[in-house]
Amino acid sequence: MIRRPLPMLVLLALIWGSSFMFIKVAVRELSPATLILGRIGLAAIVLAVVVPALVGVQETLADLRAHWRWLVVVGLLNTAVPFWLLSWGETRVDSGLASIIQGSVPIFNALLAFGFFHDQRVTGRRLIGVFVGFTGVALLVGAQPQGKILGALAVVGMATCYAAGGLLVRRHLGAARPQVVAFGTSAVAALVVLPAGVLQAPADIPGWKTLGSVAILGVLGTAFAYLLFFTIIAKAGAAYASFVTYLVPPIALAYGALFLGEHIGAAALGGLGLILGGVALGTGIQRRRTLVPASEPT
Repeated sequence: MIRRPLPMLVLLALIWGSSFMFIKVAVRELSPATLILGRIGLAAIVLAVVVPALVGVQETLADLRAHWRWLVVVGLLNTAVPFWLLSWGETRVDSGLASIIQGSVPIFNALLAFGFFHDQRVTGRRLIGVFVGFTGVALLVGAQPQGKILGALAVVGMATCYAAGGLLVRRHLGAARPQVVAFGTSAVAALVVLPAGVLQAPADIPGWKTLGSVAILGVLGTAFAYLLFFTIIAKAGAAYASFVTYLVPPIALAYGALFLGEHIGAAALGGLGLILGGVALGTGIQRRRTLVPASEPT
């Protein structure tokens, strides 16, 4: 029996939980497109060096050639678009709220799998879970002041993109090495956002907090977190790795309260409980021996 790497899972949750805080800091001086370009560009550079060293240069090139079409699609749907939606959303809502809504990705995953991929049956307990999870999302969005509703909806759109992207990865990129998928999709996303990121870059050099946040998001929050995530899957299985879904929102809430002075209200706590409870029921995680989670960096 493989020993489950709990310290690695906790470390991944701590890293991804901090991403919401660093995004909130970075968008104070950078446009979402420039932030994404810096973050994904750094991640792509790191992965371009690390991935061939891990899996081999020939193997990396072979996977890129064989799967480039779906790498482009997933790079757009699972990286470029949701990263922009999250960054734009955090210009209007708290980082803790964004992390809670992002925790609903498995709910959207189950619904999309049922409606469009026909991979799952959403009945009984799972149907209740989907309903409970959506109730939590609706509670959070509805509790926002009028000026913040669009920001919350943008984060909901991000969660939907992650869910759809994860399903496409499972269906069309299952034969590709996951490290190559991480590199390929990051490279595609960086190229897509390059024009807008450059055009919207600030005239003056941002402060050290902003630059440091972008560096941490790119190197630690994306490149290293990807590799750590896939290592956990290899050691303990996808179902075990998916438990990070439960750990990230409360950690992100704590970061936001401690370092950004964000208020944790009753609606946030209620939404968190409903979403995580819905995830537990809606994905059948306690009853399934295998679960392929969406590739969802934050």
